[in-house]
Amino acid sequence: MVGMRPVWWVLGRADQRSAIRHCHTPRGGRHYAWSPHLPFAALVLLLAALVLALPARAQERVLNVYNWTDYIDPAALEKFQRETGITVRYDVYDSLETLEAKLLAGHSGYDIVVPTNEPTFSRLIRAGALAEIDRAKVPNWKELDPGLMAKVAVSDPGNRHGAIYLWGTTGLGMIPDRVAKLAPDAPLDSWDLLFKPENAKRIAGCGITMMDSAIDVIPSVLTYLGKSPDSTDPADLAAVERTLMAIRPFIRSFASGGALEALASGQTCLVLDYSGDVIQAQARAAEAGRGVVVRYVAPKEGAQLAFDMLAIPADAPHPDAALQFINFVLQPAVMAGITNQVRYPNAVPASRPLIRPALADDPNVFPPPALMARLFTVGSVPQAAERARTRMWARFKAGE
Repeated sequence: MVGMRPVWWVLGRADQRSAIRHCHTPRGGRHYAWSPHLPFAALVLLLAALVLALPARAQERVLNVYNWTDYIDPAALEKFQRETGITVRYDVYDSLETLEAKLLAGHSGYDIVVPTNEPTFSRLIRAGALAEIDRAKVPNWKELDPGLMAKVAVSDPGNRHGAIYLWGTTGLGMIPDRVAKLAPDAPLDSWDLLFKPENAKRIAGCGITMMDSAIDVIPSVLTYLGKSPDSTDPADLAAVERTLMAIRPFIRSFASGGALEALASGQTCLVLDYSGDVIQAQARAAEAGRGVVVRYVAPKEGAQLAFDMLAIPADAPHPDAALQFINFVLQPAVMAGITNQVRYPNAVPASRPLIRPALADDPNVFPPPALMARLFTVGSVPQAAERARTRMWARFKAGE
């Protein structure tokens, strides 16, 4: 407990033998009666017992988790609590910017966070905001797919700071029949569907939603234009801005986590969003039974591949509980349950037989090799380029 001292710390040395008759440990602990006539050796033993008791009473069996919205299987949290006796406190965020700001400010109070490999995970590592993982305490690390972990090593050399939680792509979610009715000649498998203004103008009638994330959208537009997704060339960024501004009049809304519901309910018919969110919307639309059919497409020009990492803040208050949680989550049965719930692929191959066939066999959930070859990952860009991207995104959202 911060700021609390044992009674004998506060008292002067001469007072320790006789000045106090009663004391108690924090939170209503047992009372002890002290006597000035108590033998000194016995007093020392009593004080030693109190010293040992205070940390034990103050130590909490708690785990503070900070994760994306709609990104966990509640049954997994309940099982972890039952098996370990550790109480999970669970908070959510809907943007990487929110997560990064909290961790860089320090003293977030969280033990587990789930940053995306680029740019947030790598930036937090460089800033010293994440602890190294003690793999000796995570025996289930062996369950991770080495090929996927090698892709993340670009962001985290040696895979020292995190394990892959879930992964996915960034592409187009749509209600195909509505889109085809308004733009029958528009290609449904291409970024042209959104980024060509003549297509966006026709589709606007049933609603276009853009994810509010410059760090996801800008690399996708750069790839569409045939540029490197990590380009820092001002001319390339200007080309991105022209492309986005040309479709700005036709975008109904920007969403941070809200596109899922809008698509599932039919309030919008085309979104740029994460694959797992669209696949969740697909399932919710089917459950609602209102005739809304949702589809996800990883555009043929290329789609961004991203990994969300299980990581521990450098100042986590309960690092041992965090390691227990990572080891627990990496069990194949637990990971299968999470994928079945949130419809994002995981990096534990042994979980595949336990995943529902409708998901395990869906190429939009687990892309086949031919599709994986078209996916790209992004790297970090210099701060000056990040600021330029941020300013451009603000202008785009404002329509200026």
